[in-house]
Amino acid sequence: MVDAGSPASARTNMPVARHVLHVHPNREVWTWAAAVSIAADLRRDLTLQPRARLLLSGGTTPGPVYHALSQAPLDWERVDVGLVDERWLLPDDPESNAWLVRHELLQDHAAPAHFEPMTQAGRNIEGAVATANAHARREATVAVFGMGDDGHTASLFPAMNDFERVMKSQRDYVAIDASGCPGAREWPRRISLTPHGIARIPHRLLLLHGERKRAVFEQALVSGDLERWPVLTTLDSDHGTPLHVHWYE
Repeated sequence: MVDAGSPASARTNMPVARHVLHVHPNREVWTWAAAVSIAADLRRDLTLQPRARLLLSGGTTPGPVYHALSQAPLDWERVDVGLVDERWLLPDDPESNAWLVRHELLQDHAAPAHFEPMTQAGRNIEGAVATANAHARREATVAVFGMGDDGHTASLFPAMNDFERVMKSQRDYVAIDASGCPGAREWPRRISLTPHGIARIPHRLLLLHGERKRAVFEQALVSGDLERWPVLTTLDSDHGTPLHVHWYE
């Protein structure tokens, strides 16, 4: 593990590091380290309050972590599982983030968890956003993020339409128009957490794999340009807690 901060910082009241980089030797160690970290955050919250809330991302990277997490011996009946973002697809569409969560996480021990998909038949996008914001009134315990090669996270894309409005929104979730953004591929219409919503989450994990992704993240850190590198939105927390970045080559 490489700690982005110094232990002396806390002792001298200096600013806390905005991220901690955990370097893992292989996929198996990375998978279980991330799953154990998420489970620990949920378990801690469940000792303090009746329910805990977990927010998950889609994409190709996090599936193994979700599968490992499904085997954690938690009181899953008291865990609500929501989404960081979603493509404007029905939840049974194999390209939806909801489909990934159902098939990788909501199995084994985690089967009793309460799932909050963002979309459903007959609901328009405005209604879906309203429901997502209603769920978000209760603060999430932990959220899992990914990052594209273009530096996007959730459904926050570089130079997307209405970027400034989304960045300044005081709502947790908004509708996204990512038309013209290559990273959105054939799904430009989406719902996503905003920077405001991300900042409310005390425990945040960013899952990365490969030299290319690490180089993109490091380039974003050096640049500091939020519009060019939306992944930087995951660094900030109202709780003063760092982003935990789990990476393997």
